[in-house]
Amino acid sequence: MEWKMSHAVLFDYWRSSASYRVRIGLNLLGLAYESRPIDLLSGAQRSEENLARNPQGLVPTLAIDEVELTQSLAILEYLNETRSAGWLPADPVGRARVRALSYAIAMEIHPVCNLRVARHAVSLGGTTIEDWMKHFISDGLAGFEGMLGDDPDDLYCHGDSLTLADICLVPQTYNARRWGVEMERFPKTDALSSRLEDIPAFIAAHPDRVES
Repeated sequence: MEWKMSHAVLFDYWRSSASYRVRIGLNLLGLAYESRPIDLLSGAQRSEENLARNPQGLVPTLAIDEVELTQSLAILEYLNETRSAGWLPADPVGRARVRALSYAIAMEIHPVCNLRVARHAVSLGGTTIEDWMKHFISDGLAGFEGMLGDDPDDLYCHGDSLTLADICLVPQTYNARRWGVEMERFPKTDALSSRLEDIPAFIAAHPDRVES
């Protein structure tokens, strides 16, 4: 295949939360990669070429180690396991908590706020995209806020080590602010995300840095 070369290839879209997560992960590991944009607004995700690598018609797809990987959390766990990233705690309880925090975003908030879902909801009448996004993002972040610990010394979602949950959080707060969610309602989440956003690997992955 064309992508079987010395570096990784990421098929992504600049504003995709799932793609944003994978960019953060690659940056944290210092892994060089080539970005090949898939324009979601023009429907490029449904092209024959993209469906061949990602039958769901989604992004991202990461071509690395002579395999093509889909689904952002699966990609991040693969990178964690193959590169010893340390994004999941060593103890079972810690791993369960980090996964719960990650899933609260990636499996609860993100799917219902996917643009194709929001557009379909709007097409049925009774709401706008803005109201839909604000409602479900706010509802999801309220739950996430409650899941965070109360230790003021915690630097990250789970103690003092950066984990999968932190990688999931920043793209979600980017979307929250984009849709006008009042982040002051979630002080722990907002403060945590603001700290993470100052990390170089997160800065480099920001949609404004990779827009194409």
